[in-house]
Amino acid sequence: MGRMSGDEIRRRAEALGPWFHNIDLDGVATAPDHFLGDYPAMKWRAFAGAIPQDLRGRTVLDIGCNGGFYSLEMKRRGADRVLGVDFDESYLAQARFAAEVAGLDIEFRHLSVYDVAALGQRFDIVLFMGVLYHLRHPLLALDLVREHVVGDLMVFQSMQRGSAEVGPLEPNYPFWNEALFDRPDFPKLHFIEHRYADDPTNWWVPNRACVEAMLRSAGFEITGHPEPEVYLCRPAGRPEGEGAVYPNRGRTA
Repeated sequence: MGRMSGDEIRRRAEALGPWFHNIDLDGVATAPDHFLGDYPAMKWRAFAGAIPQDLRGRTVLDIGCNGGFYSLEMKRRGADRVLGVDFDESYLAQARFAAEVAGLDIEFRHLSVYDVAALGQRFDIVLFMGVLYHLRHPLLALDLVREHVVGDLMVFQSMQRGSAEVGPLEPNYPFWNEALFDRPDFPKLHFIEHRYADDPTNWWVPNRACVEAMLRSAGFEITGHPEPEVYLCRPAGRPEGEGAVYPNRGRTA
């Protein structure tokens, strides 16, 4: 396929908009007026050094790939296979176009995080970036990701609000201890009933202590924290409690 002109790239990118990922497509920015700035490149620069520069021989799964920014970066580092999944078809169309312009062989699929078991394989690196707070069932999602697709490393990121303090946690607390729930360093997951930042899918917003507690509870060991919202995690034993729960989908006999 011949190289597209700047005008053609701009025309097609605008037709696929609006974009949440600001991606440089041969000099055409997909979201130049992003309210967060040059996002997610500005975040990527803060933790890019924590991921191996050479990913040859590795497989990568990008859950909630959105417009494909991180999928492109993983393929540029030489990953043998990069698979991006998202539940939003419009984001997948953007990601496929971005990969086409970049000339990168990346696979994109329409898939919910709750259905990752259907992939039937584990990946060397799993990116789970900016997804948790969009989920009605966030701990279930972490359980499923841990149980079915993380082979070695998970790179996790979530928006956080509230205190950034992380205090010591006891293995048990007496019933009458109510004061601990007012501690700013106690894990808290804030529920958004309607909208936050004009987004009806922003359901849960954790504080830092909650992010770390949820990761541990889902059976991950936190091995790095290169950026305030980003964690490097590896599987470390079984999750606390029952682990992933598989609901009856209403099938009749």
